[in-house]
Amino acid sequence: MTHTAIEAAGLGKRFGRRGGWALRDCSFRLPAGRVCAVVGPNGAGKSTLLAHAAGLLAPTEGSLTVLGTDPAAARERVAYVAQDKPLYPQLTVADTLRLGQELNPGRWDASVAERITAAGDLDPRARIRSLSGGQRTRVALALALGKRAELLLLDEPMADLDPLARHELMGVLMAEAAEHGTTVVMSSHVVAELEGSCDHLLLIGGGRVRLAGDLDDLLAAHTLLTGPAHSPDGAARDLTPHTVVEARTTGRQLTAVVRRSGPLGDDWRTAEPSLEELVLAYLRNPEAPALSLDPAKVPARTAAQEPAV
Repeated sequence: MTHTAIEAAGLGKRFGRRGGWALRDCSFRLPAGRVCAVVGPNGAGKSTLLAHAAGLLAPTEGSLTVLGTDPAAARERVAYVAQDKPLYPQLTVADTLRLGQELNPGRWDASVAERITAAGDLDPRARIRSLSGGQRTRVALALALGKRAELLLLDEPMADLDPLARHELMGVLMAEAAEHGTTVVMSSHVVAELEGSCDHLLLIGGGRVRLAGDLDDLLAAHTLLTGPAHSPDGAARDLTPHTVVEARTTGRQLTAVVRRSGPLGDDWRTAEPSLEELVLAYLRNPEAPALSLDPAKVPARTAAQEPAV
């Protein structure tokens, strides 16, 4: 098994000769075995990136490898659930799972697929066209997990589910990934629900990679600062030489997310940002410098980077 699940080098995609770029100059490496959250605003390029990894689109420029090979060659080892959850509407639930078994000989795990549909109280005789959006999502996830793929690509998989079903299926996904070492790449708008599930982050904005790396390393590379907006002489606070991702002033207080370069003054309160705070800081400031941390090359934290106490 390869140690790299997905690797992009200068990946770009433009639709039509005069169309805009859906992706541009995307470079990152996702190690195998990670649970990766792909986050970003609508139109950022998340779905386009996952469709490339599934072998459904060809790059306009650059390259993308999946499980050490071309995405089309890796297709048998990859399961992909698109946003619209395409299924054959005339088939029953049982027929759909049977089709999954016939299309994936030697890999199919009927027990896990049937367990996921049974947990949703789905009638095996019910036709797909009669199911609700959330029920179709459950069938699509049953197909994906039943395939026993090395890489799961899930585009907004939980959007149609109620909170209870979302929690249950997220737990199933995490358990399957842990037991079988499956790499999971999952896009979502609900950042808070990803924090306890994902260990790798890919933040896409404007078709470009804004953040990439193991979640713990990315959070540790940033500091949330809170302090007076002005110095005693009335001058605005200067955060040089730190890299400022976002700074906001509310009344007399300044709150900033920074990548530290050296010590801070004693009047700053410091903390590690949450995933949601980090993502929102980058999304609110599109000009913030991007950061990509290769998990194999993350440097040890220096004393200057440790939170002040």
